[in-house]
Amino acid sequence: MAGETPWRIVPAGLELRVRATPRGGRDAIDGIETRADGLPVLKVRVRVAPEDGAANAAIRDVLRAALGCPARAVQLTGGATARIKTFRVEGDGEALARRLAAVLPAG
Repeated sequence: MAGETPWRIVPAGLELRVRATPRGGRDAIDGIETRADGLPVLKVRVRVAPEDGAANAAIRDVLRAALGCPARAVQLTGGATARIKTFRVEGDGEALARRLAAVLPAG
């Protein structure tokens, strides 16, 4: 998933690389960050603690709301217990990428 964005269009939708911040005080997308290894990640913070999958579910809800799609369309595909996670969103990949870019904070 190299490139300028932490997402890539795949045949059935969009694949996202997310850096999770559990217990982050609010549920929000904080923008894009480039890690030391050069890979960009979408920064997502959620209020809940990373216990029993609660943070993963909360991140899925933040992504679902931002992209305007049903919860069943957003799946965690990698990194369930890691800070860097991969999510797959089913739908029109190009439209999803445009929606995600539109909801990113300025700057």
